[in-house]
Amino acid sequence: MVRTIAFAILATGIASLPAIAADQYWVARDAVSKQCEIVPKKPDGTLVVDLGKKKYDSEAEARKAMEALPDCKKK
Repeated sequence: MVRTIAFAILATGIASLPAIAADQYWVARDAVSKQCEIVPKKPDGTLVVDLGKKKYDSEAEARKAMEALPDCKKK
């Protein structure tokens, strides 16, 4: 009985990890198209370049920062 409960708690905790990890956003620019975007994981620096050098807790904060960056202004 105790093992079953412990296993259920562990399985629930592991299943919720991706949802917790998605609470961070970065402002990045695609190296080929030069378009800015908001990504849920840290850019790798080769195909997607980190512009803000900062992570944001919400997508709205990241979008506001993206609009303020000179590299992301519409031309």
